[in-house]
This record gives sequence, C-alpha cells and structure tokens, in this order.
Amino acid sequence: MPHRVVTFGEIMLRLAPPNLERILQTGAFVATFGGGEANVAVSAAGYGIPTSYVTVLPPNHPVADAVIAELRRFNVDTSYIVRGPGRMGIYFLESGANQRPSKVVYDRDNAAIAIATPGSIDWDKTFDGATWFHITGITPALSASAADLSIEAVTKAHAKGLTVSCDFNYRKNLWKYGKSAPEVMRELVQHVDVGIANEEDCQKALGVKLDVDVESGALDVEKYHKMSDKVLGEFPNLKMLAITLRESKSASHNGWSACLNDRKSFLVSRRYDITHIVDRVGGGDAFSGGLIYGLLSFENRQEALEFAVAASCLKHSIPGDFNRFTVDEVKALMKGEASGRVQR
Repeated sequence: MPHRVVTFGEIMLRLAPPNLERILQTGAFVATFGGGEANVAVSAAGYGIPTSYVTVLPPNHPVADAVIAELRRFNVDTSYIVRGPGRMGIYFLESGANQRPSKVVYDRDNAAIAIATPGSIDWDKTFDGATWFHITGITPALSASAADLSIEAVTKAHAKGLTVSCDFNYRKNLWKYGKSAPEVMRELVQHVDVGIANEEDCQKALGVKLDVDVESGALDVEKYHKMSDKVLGEFPNLKMLAITLRESKSASHNGWSACLNDRKSFLVSRRYDITHIVDRVGGGDAFSGGLIYGLLSFENRQEALEFAVAASCLKHSIPGDFNRFTVDEVKALMKGEASGRVQR
C-alpha cells in the first residue's frame, strides 16, 4: 500500500526582523509562513511522500489564500483545509546570536483553528487512504476546543489504523485556558504510536519526572535512556520514543543529536557540532519530518534516526520555518559530506 501522510495544526504568518535585528530595532519584517505540523508536511512532501496538511483558515482572506498557495508550491495537498470563522495567527521571531537567545512573540488568540470545535473537520474523508497522521502538542495548547479537536483527530486516526506520531512540543506561553499540559497531553498520547520530544517536553508536557537538567546544556545520554524507559512504561501504547538532544552552548552554537528507544534497543545518533546557526526555528519539525520519512523508507531504525538528525542539522543552515532539502542532500550529510565545499 502506498504511503500518505496527513498532518494537522496551525500555520501562521511569520514576521522576522532581517539581519539579526531586534523587534523594536528593525524598520522592516521578512514575511513568511510557519507552524509545526505544516513544517513537517513540507519536509515529508519534499522527500516525495504524498502529504496532506489540514488546518482551519479564515475565509475570504488574502493572507490565508497565500498560505495555501505557498504550501502547494511545496507539493503539499491542501484540499482538506477548512475555511471557518476566526483570524489568521501571527508570530514574531527575533533570532538570537551568540549569548542573546532567540525570542518568539505570539499573536494568535481567536485564530480560526483555536475556535474550531470537534466536528469541524471530516476526519473520515481526510484519512481515507492515509497511512500516517502527525500532530504536535502545540495545537491542543491553543484552546479547550482545539484540544478537543486534537483528541478527536488522534482517536479517529488510531481507530482507522493509521500510525500516529506526536511531537510533544511544550510551549509554556500557550497553556493558559485552564487545563495544564499533562491533563490534556496524557490523554492525547494514549492514541499515539511514535512519540517525539526533547527532555523538557517529556517532563513538562507529560508530567514525567526524572532528574535531567534541561537548562544546563550538558548531556548525560544514560539519563535519556532512563527517561525514555519511564515514558514508555507510563504509555504502553507507544511503540517508540525519539528524543532530540540539543547542547546549547550559545544561540549560534549547538551540539545536535538524538536517541530512539523502540523497546528493543536504545539507539544514539551521530552528533553534529553546529557552529553558525542561521535559524533554529523549525529544526525539531525537520527532525520529525525526517523521522517519518526514515521509518517509512529504511528497514534499519538506526538509519532512520540518522536521516532525521542529518535533516534537522541541515535545517539550521537556512532561514524560515520550512526545511528545503532533498533526500539526496540529507543522505550526503549522513555519509560525511559536511565540509561545505562548493559543489560544481
């Protein structure tokens, strides 16, 4: 059966000052689009997997029309997007440099997807012929109704036999409608097969407690082995858990790797030293898109993990949320072609 991936979430207008300027310093913003699940859809489509992106956008809205046109340019199927009441969300990104961290400011209250309710999307039609469904912890953080819609989506996908992946993606600035992240996410993850997270997501999105310091920038891989074992123990439905490992030396210099626990083995990827980060936003989504491709394309899960980490490493080299690399380019980095020499 040929694979078809469906992703669901919010896509926003992204406004970022050029040239590493601060928000209040700039006289202009670079306008693009971004959002976790849309970023994953672009990655998967770019690797040649038929991919559909689902969201709710306002009707008769030129920016929403531009979003759809942009996604189509990346060969993402937009035919299941719903147009409904509400506004277009916006986020402002101030890119960090050296010791100054990046900063995100959201302007997304009352966005169309945030006020959508269960029943807004025809999941039976959307999932017809699909084999994989991807969501993140961002969408259920938007509002109580978006959380209900997200749980409806994973429940329906799981019942239809799709492989369900979820990037737990904890965003502390979004969880403000009365429920805590663990209250919602622990219910949602009951319907997930492939979990994707970083160490903060495991602790704050799921409420899993383990002695791992998420702020130090240092890594102890054995602690991540124990953390993944604990998450898999609390969620017996999960077939595997991937954890990205970021060593933050500064905003411009990160170590980057990942691990994967599939209940049979604990795999650790190659580590990349990323010394001149151009844009790290969307890096985790590039990992998710790469992991989906890898799990669908490689029999060896170590190879799938290496593909995901290499794809995400490359994403750090370009501005914008979207990953714009081909399978061959990712495989070249996996093989060690990392000198940056001009290709002629």
